[in-house]
Amino acid sequence: MVLKGFRFGLILQFAIGPVCIYIFNTATNGGIFPAEAAVLGAVLMDAIYVTLAILGVGSLLEKDRVKKGMKYFGTIILVYFGLGTILGTFDIKIIPTVAGNSNLYDTSNAFITSFILTASSPLSILFWSGVFATKLSSEGFSKKEMKLFGVGAVMATFVFLSIFAVIVSLLHPMMNETVVDVLNVIVGIIIIGFGIRMLMKKV
Repeated sequence: MVLKGFRFGLILQFAIGPVCIYIFNTATNGGIFPAEAAVLGAVLMDAIYVTLAILGVGSLLEKDRVKKGMKYFGTIILVYFGLGTILGTFDIKIIPTVAGNSNLYDTSNAFITSFILTASSPLSILFWSGVFATKLSSEGFSKKEMKLFGVGAVMATFVFLSIFAVIVSLLHPMMNETVVDVLNVIVGIIIIGFGIRMLMKKV
């Protein structure tokens, strides 16, 4: 059952999202340790969403008003972080960092930022609720089997993003300041694009 969840979760990873883009940016800016911290932040939030879905929280979020509210929340977070990434290139800091460390790509800051970016998609709870409801009805999953399936899916996030972070971090020593600045602006624009796309999506 864990392997089933792992395979399912691995397929989902190929739908590149803002967190994956952020991990790419963190790896090129800060290297492997901040990138892996960003991976752990994303995995922790994914685990929380999967747990909430298994507990049935998704059913409480089915109202259109709630879903629209979550959509607007996610859009604001993504656009804010996208702007913060772009402005940071010009030494304009709008993204809060851990006390005493202003480097957004420091290990602790990377973890927190990735956690918040993953949290910017609260509709993920509805997605996972749908997945578990389907498995429950069509394949007769027990509560224990759903938990094991969820563990496998979260493991897939960790494995895929960790491998991605390691590969991209190999580019870090080759990055000069100009290239990093250009990448930061591109990444910021892409994250803002994800936010706008979320806003345009029908609930």
